[in-house]
Amino acid sequence: MPTTTPPLPRKRLPLSREKVLECALDLADESGIAALTIRSLAQSMGTKPMSLYYYVANKDEILDGIVDLVFSEIELPSPAGEWREEMNRRAHGVRAALKRHPWAVGLLESRASPGAGTLRHHEATLGTLRAAGLSVQLTAHAYALLDSYIYGFALQEAALPFDGRDTAAEITTPIVQRFSTGEYPHMVEIAMEHVLKPGYDFGDEFDFGLNLILDGLSRLVPFTDGGPERH
Repeated sequence: MPTTTPPLPRKRLPLSREKVLECALDLADESGIAALTIRSLAQSMGTKPMSLYYYVANKDEILDGIVDLVFSEIELPSPAGEWREEMNRRAHGVRAALKRHPWAVGLLESRASPGAGTLRHHEATLGTLRAAGLSVQLTAHAYALLDSYIYGFALQEAALPFDGRDTAAEITTPIVQRFSTGEYPHMVEIAMEHVLKPGYDFGDEFDFGLNLILDGLSRLVPFTDGGPERH
Protein backbone atom coordinates (compact mmCIF):
# COMPACT_ATOMS: atom_id res chain seq x y z
CA MET A 1 0.00 0.00 0.00
CA PRO A 2 1.26 3.51 -0.76
CA THR A 3 2.28 5.41 2.29
CA THR A 4 1.72 9.09 2.89
CA THR A 5 4.38 11.27 4.40
CA PRO A 6 3.06 13.07 7.47
CA PRO A 7 3.26 16.89 7.25
CA LEU A 8 6.31 18.41 8.79
CA PRO A 9 5.59 20.14 12.10
CA ARG A 10 5.51 23.93 11.91
CA LYS A 11 8.82 25.37 13.00
CA ARG A 12 8.53 26.72 16.51
CA LEU A 13 9.48 30.35 16.83
CA PRO A 14 11.38 31.62 19.85
CA LEU A 15 8.90 33.31 22.13
CA SER A 16 8.93 36.83 23.53
CA ARG A 17 6.26 39.46 23.96
CA GLU A 18 7.61 41.34 20.96
CA LYS A 19 7.58 38.23 18.77
CA VAL A 20 4.05 37.33 19.86
CA LEU A 21 2.76 40.79 18.93
CA GLU A 22 4.65 40.85 15.63
CA CYS A 23 3.15 37.49 14.68
CA ALA A 24 -0.31 38.69 15.76
CA LEU A 25 0.09 41.74 13.52
CA ASP A 26 1.08 39.53 10.58
CA LEU A 27 -1.86 37.21 11.20
CA ALA A 28 -4.31 40.12 11.32
CA ASP A 29 -2.86 41.50 8.07
CA GLU A 30 -3.08 38.15 6.32
CA SER A 31 -6.43 36.85 7.56
CA GLY A 32 -8.29 39.75 9.16
CA ILE A 33 -8.86 40.65 12.78
CA ALA A 34 -11.67 38.10 13.21
CA ALA A 35 -9.20 35.30 12.50
CA LEU A 36 -6.87 36.43 15.28
CA THR A 37 -7.39 34.27 18.36
CA ILE A 38 -5.04 32.86 20.97
CA ARG A 39 -5.43 29.45 19.34
CA SER A 40 -4.78 30.64 15.77
CA LEU A 41 -1.83 32.73 16.92
CA ALA A 42 -0.30 29.81 18.79
CA GLN A 43 -0.75 27.59 15.75
CA SER A 44 0.92 30.13 13.48
CA MET A 45 3.87 30.27 15.89
CA GLY A 46 4.14 26.51 16.23
CA THR A 47 3.42 26.47 19.94
CA LYS A 48 0.62 25.75 22.42
CA PRO A 49 -1.98 28.38 23.42
CA MET A 50 -0.95 28.11 27.08
CA SER A 51 2.59 29.14 26.16
CA LEU A 52 1.36 32.52 24.95
CA TYR A 53 -0.30 33.42 28.25
CA TYR A 54 3.12 33.95 29.77
CA TYR A 55 3.54 36.96 27.45
CA VAL A 56 -0.02 38.24 26.93
CA ALA A 57 -2.92 37.90 29.34
CA ASN A 58 -5.72 37.69 26.76
CA LYS A 59 -6.85 38.80 23.31
CA ASP A 60 -7.54 42.35 24.51
CA GLU A 61 -3.91 42.72 25.47
CA ILE A 62 -2.92 41.44 22.04
CA LEU A 63 -5.18 44.01 20.37
CA ASP A 64 -3.72 46.76 22.56
CA GLY A 65 -0.27 45.65 21.50
CA ILE A 66 -0.82 45.44 17.75
CA VAL A 67 -2.67 48.77 17.68
CA ASP A 68 0.37 50.24 19.40
CA LEU A 69 2.60 48.71 16.72
CA VAL A 70 0.53 50.40 14.01
CA PHE A 71 0.78 53.79 15.74
CA SER A 72 4.53 53.25 16.13
CA GLU A 73 4.89 52.91 12.34
CA ILE A 74 3.61 56.46 11.77
CA GLU A 75 6.26 59.17 11.81
CA LEU A 76 5.51 61.62 14.59
CA PRO A 77 4.62 65.22 13.74
CA SER A 78 6.97 67.77 15.29
CA PRO A 79 5.72 70.78 17.27
CA ALA A 80 8.89 72.55 16.10
CA GLY A 81 7.88 72.22 12.44
CA GLU A 82 5.43 74.23 10.33
CA TRP A 83 2.10 72.92 11.57
CA ARG A 84 0.40 72.53 8.19
CA GLU A 85 3.29 70.54 6.73
CA GLU A 86 3.40 68.39 9.85
CA MET A 87 -0.35 67.67 9.74
CA ASN A 88 -0.15 66.90 6.03
CA ARG A 89 2.70 64.46 6.57
CA ARG A 90 0.94 62.87 9.53
CA ALA A 91 -2.29 62.44 7.55
CA HIS A 92 -0.46 60.65 4.76
CA GLY A 93 1.40 58.53 7.31
CA VAL A 94 -1.83 57.44 9.00
CA ARG A 95 -3.48 56.67 5.67
CA ALA A 96 -0.47 54.61 4.55
CA ALA A 97 -0.50 52.65 7.81
CA LEU A 98 -4.21 51.93 7.40
CA LYS A 99 -3.61 50.69 3.84
CA ARG A 100 -1.01 48.28 5.21
CA HIS A 101 -3.31 47.25 8.05
CA PRO A 102 -6.94 47.78 6.91
CA TRP A 103 -8.29 45.90 9.94
CA ALA A 104 -7.00 48.74 12.14
CA VAL A 105 -9.45 51.40 10.89
CA GLY A 106 -12.02 50.50 13.51
CA LEU A 107 -9.53 49.75 16.28
CA LEU A 108 -7.04 52.63 16.46
CA GLU A 109 -9.23 54.71 18.74
CA SER A 110 -10.95 51.85 20.56
CA ARG A 111 -8.35 50.76 23.08
CA ALA A 112 -8.90 51.51 26.77
CA SER A 113 -5.26 50.68 27.64
CA PRO A 114 -3.18 52.50 25.01
CA GLY A 115 0.51 51.73 24.75
CA ALA A 116 3.51 54.04 24.62
CA GLY A 117 3.51 54.29 20.82
CA THR A 118 -0.14 55.33 20.81
CA LEU A 119 0.37 57.92 23.56
CA ARG A 120 3.47 59.38 21.87
CA HIS A 121 1.52 59.77 18.65
CA HIS A 122 -1.38 61.60 20.29
CA GLU A 123 0.92 63.80 22.37
CA ALA A 124 2.97 64.85 19.33
CA THR A 125 -0.14 65.61 17.28
CA LEU A 126 -1.75 67.66 20.04
CA GLY A 127 1.54 69.44 20.70
CA THR A 128 1.89 70.39 17.05
CA LEU A 129 -1.61 71.85 16.89
CA ARG A 130 -1.09 73.75 20.16
CA ALA A 131 2.26 75.08 18.95
CA ALA A 132 0.45 76.45 15.88
CA GLY A 133 -1.50 78.72 18.22
CA LEU A 134 -4.81 76.86 18.37
CA SER A 135 -6.65 77.00 21.68
CA VAL A 136 -7.27 73.83 23.66
CA GLN A 137 -10.83 73.67 22.33
CA LEU A 138 -9.81 74.30 18.71
CA THR A 139 -7.05 71.73 19.02
CA ALA A 140 -9.61 69.14 20.10
CA HIS A 141 -11.91 70.12 17.22
CA ALA A 142 -9.07 70.05 14.69
CA TYR A 143 -7.81 66.63 15.81
CA ALA A 144 -11.31 65.14 15.66
CA LEU A 145 -11.94 66.64 12.23
CA LEU A 146 -8.65 65.43 10.76
CA ASP A 147 -9.02 61.89 12.06
CA SER A 148 -12.66 61.68 11.01
CA TYR A 149 -11.57 62.52 7.47
CA ILE A 150 -8.49 60.28 7.42
CA TYR A 151 -10.24 57.24 8.92
CA GLY A 152 -13.35 57.77 6.81
CA PHE A 153 -11.32 58.00 3.62
CA ALA A 154 -9.32 54.90 4.54
CA LEU A 155 -12.54 52.99 5.23
CA GLN A 156 -14.05 54.01 1.89
CA GLU A 157 -10.82 53.29 0.04
CA ALA A 158 -10.58 49.80 1.52
CA ALA A 159 -14.19 49.04 0.55
CA LEU A 160 -13.86 49.95 -3.14
CA PRO A 161 -13.86 47.06 -5.65
CA PHE A 162 -10.76 48.52 -7.34
CA ASP A 163 -7.43 49.74 -6.06
CA GLY A 164 -4.76 51.85 -7.68
CA ARG A 165 -4.29 53.87 -10.85
CA ASP A 166 -6.30 52.97 -13.95
CA THR A 167 -8.14 50.15 -12.17
CA ALA A 168 -11.60 51.72 -11.95
CA ALA A 169 -12.49 51.15 -15.62
CA GLU A 170 -12.90 47.41 -15.24
CA ILE A 171 -15.66 47.95 -12.68
CA THR A 172 -17.10 51.25 -13.87
CA THR A 173 -17.38 50.68 -17.64
CA PRO A 174 -19.95 47.83 -17.45
CA ILE A 175 -22.01 49.90 -14.99
CA VAL A 176 -22.00 52.94 -17.28
CA GLN A 177 -23.11 50.78 -20.21
CA ARG A 178 -26.29 50.01 -18.27
CA PHE A 179 -27.16 53.73 -18.16
CA SER A 180 -28.09 54.07 -21.85
CA THR A 181 -31.64 55.02 -20.88
CA GLY A 182 -30.44 58.46 -19.79
CA GLU A 183 -31.89 57.98 -16.32
CA TYR A 184 -28.59 58.70 -14.56
CA PRO A 185 -26.92 61.52 -16.54
CA HIS A 186 -24.77 62.82 -13.70
CA MET A 187 -23.34 59.38 -12.97
CA VAL A 188 -22.46 58.98 -16.64
CA GLU A 189 -20.93 62.46 -16.67
CA ILE A 190 -18.70 61.87 -13.63
CA ALA A 191 -17.63 58.50 -14.98
CA MET A 192 -16.81 59.66 -18.50
CA GLU A 193 -15.21 62.98 -17.59
CA HIS A 194 -13.38 61.96 -14.43
CA VAL A 195 -13.29 58.32 -13.29
CA LEU A 196 -12.60 56.79 -16.71
CA LYS A 197 -9.93 59.31 -17.68
CA PRO A 198 -6.42 57.79 -18.06
CA GLY A 199 -4.44 57.86 -14.83
CA TYR A 200 -7.44 58.09 -12.51
CA ASP A 201 -6.79 56.90 -8.97
CA PHE A 202 -9.37 57.32 -6.23
CA GLY A 203 -6.50 57.83 -3.80
CA ASP A 204 -5.76 61.18 -5.47
CA GLU A 205 -9.00 62.50 -3.96
CA PHE A 206 -7.35 62.36 -0.53
CA ASP A 207 -5.27 65.50 -0.98
CA PHE A 208 -8.23 67.54 -2.23
CA GLY A 209 -10.25 66.94 0.94
CA LEU A 210 -7.23 67.21 3.23
CA ASN A 211 -6.23 70.57 1.78
CA LEU A 212 -9.76 71.90 2.22
CA ILE A 213 -9.60 70.98 5.91
CA LEU A 214 -6.13 72.46 6.37
CA ASP A 215 -7.22 75.64 4.55
CA GLY A 216 -10.13 75.96 6.97
CA LEU A 217 -7.94 75.36 10.00
CA SER A 218 -5.42 77.93 8.71
CA ARG A 219 -8.06 80.62 9.14
CA LEU A 220 -8.28 79.74 12.83
CA VAL A 221 -4.54 79.97 13.52
CA PRO A 222 -3.85 83.35 15.16
CA PHE A 223 -0.82 85.37 14.14
CA THR A 224 0.91 88.28 15.84
CA ASP A 225 3.94 90.32 14.84
CA GLY A 226 6.07 87.90 16.77
CA GLY A 227 4.55 84.81 15.18
CA PRO A 228 1.74 82.51 16.26
CA GLU A 229 0.09 83.51 19.51
CA ARG A 230 -0.68 80.59 21.83
CA HIS A 231 -3.90 80.61 23.86
